[in-house]
Amino acid sequence: MKAAIVVFPGTNRERDMALALRRASGHEPLMLWHGEHALPPGLDLVVLPGGFSHGDYLRCGAMAAQSPIMQSIKDFANKGGHVLGVCNGFQILTEAGLLPGALLRNAGLRFLSMDCVLGVERAGTPYTARWQQGETFRAPMAHGDGNYFADDATLDRLEGEGLVAFRYADRNRNGAVRDIAGILSPNLRILGMMPHPENYADPLTGGEDGLPLFQSIAETLVGA
Repeated sequence: MKAAIVVFPGTNRERDMALALRRASGHEPLMLWHGEHALPPGLDLVVLPGGFSHGDYLRCGAMAAQSPIMQSIKDFANKGGHVLGVCNGFQILTEAGLLPGALLRNAGLRFLSMDCVLGVERAGTPYTARWQQGETFRAPMAHGDGNYFADDATLDRLEGEGLVAFRYADRNRNGAVRDIAGILSPNLRILGMMPHPENYADPLTGGEDGLPLFQSIAETLVGA
């Protein structure tokens, strides 16, 4: 599996993401600077990791969505490539129009840094193949703008088409509408989620609750 992790000014979870991908697949991902204009050939997966790209000025992810590399990522996605965006990466995906909706300020306007419990809403996707629908797992939150919002028509479409990947299964601390923590593209190849599964992909960092996501990716893409 050949994966690339895109690094923006202010990204801070790229090495956590690399560890999770390496542990699941046995392959070292590439680090790709946002100022590049083209993706390396032969990629299976592009990852937009967490952090505070461009200091979260304007809106979280809005400036990163205009980075030179993003046009190539859009082309890659439009051709059926797999794209994972976590936290700031999810924000970038919505700002770039690759996923619907927006991430607003958390309810209560406080930065949240704590574990949450996620419920698997859609099994059998490239990102959830290792789980069964209804299973739960822990993942850390670390965001100030994780309050997912979309209009009712969009929310009804996401739910009707089975494109909600994860919901908050305990207390919904950031106020996300309908408890949505992660969503999928219609072809199931793009996933955006706010909590950080990569931080629970090794016992040394607190557990392996998030590892099945990366194992699902590796098994899907190796077998593709």
